[in-house]
Amino acid sequence: MDSILTVFSATMRDSNSLLVALLVFLAAGTLAFSLMAVVRVRGAVKSRTARILNDAQSKPSRSLRHSSRKAVTQLLEYTAKHYSANDEAMKVLRRRLIQAGIYDARGVAFFFVARTALAVALAFAMFVLWPGGGSFHWLMVIAGGIAGYVGPSMYIDRRIAARKLEHRAGFPDFMDLLVVCADSGLSMEASLDRVGRELSESYPSLGANIHMTNLEIRAGRSLSESLERFADRLALEEAKAFATLINQSIELGSSITDALRVYSDDMRHKRLSRAEEKAYALPAKLSVPMMVCIFPVLFVVILLPVFVRLKVGNFF
Repeated sequence: MDSILTVFSATMRDSNSLLVALLVFLAAGTLAFSLMAVVRVRGAVKSRTARILNDAQSKPSRSLRHSSRKAVTQLLEYTAKHYSANDEAMKVLRRRLIQAGIYDARGVAFFFVARTALAVALAFAMFVLWPGGGSFHWLMVIAGGIAGYVGPSMYIDRRIAARKLEHRAGFPDFMDLLVVCADSGLSMEASLDRVGRELSESYPSLGANIHMTNLEIRAGRSLSESLERFADRLALEEAKAFATLINQSIELGSSITDALRVYSDDMRHKRLSRAEEKAYALPAKLSVPMMVCIFPVLFVVILLPVFVRLKVGNFF
């Protein structure tokens, strides 16, 4: 019996030592493989960085593409610096570009460069393509230069008008969804976030402006100032009235939900009034096409047989 106990205790001691050795081996192996993986990743990163630097240094710094890009960058920087002296005009132009959906900080420089280049290009095109060399020829060259100079401004105006139509069409829906969110207990910030995500597909420009307002609020700007900038970007009287309404409700401590509900009803009535106005103006607008296109045809159909019979002498 004593021999059996001795053998069993020796086996247990061997198994314990074996288990400890196995655990030590696993820990050492894991540590070794981790160090190898770290060294391998660092080596790959270093080799990739060296390859990128070598590629960048191997490219000729005096290539045509590099020189053109550098020249354009310097031209834009000089233009932005030169025209930044007139702060009021720059603010007005920057506001117009934002209303047109151009949010690039270099938009003003691009505008002036495009206007100058287009004016010179159209004037040169009229000089080359228009035959003759008299006063009318130079008049057409001047007209081409003026058209190129005014073209970018007209393009900005057309973009602003198109975006205003989209904003005016989607603003009543924006107010209705805002009322629903306010009735459900959401705050104004959460309501704007939710409504912006809902309107992003049907009205992309309006949804983008709402998203920008949310970003301004998250960045620390006050709600009243963010709504004023939102109304300025939309360029709508309805949006300015909405910002004023929210600011007055916050200052006076009245219910924002009730104010939104009343203003939403007003927006809905205004949209219905605009639709009725367009419907009532339709007969007056159709009168000119009818006089130009339909009435002459009727006159020809009615009077042509009489004219033919008078012409051939068989009227009686």
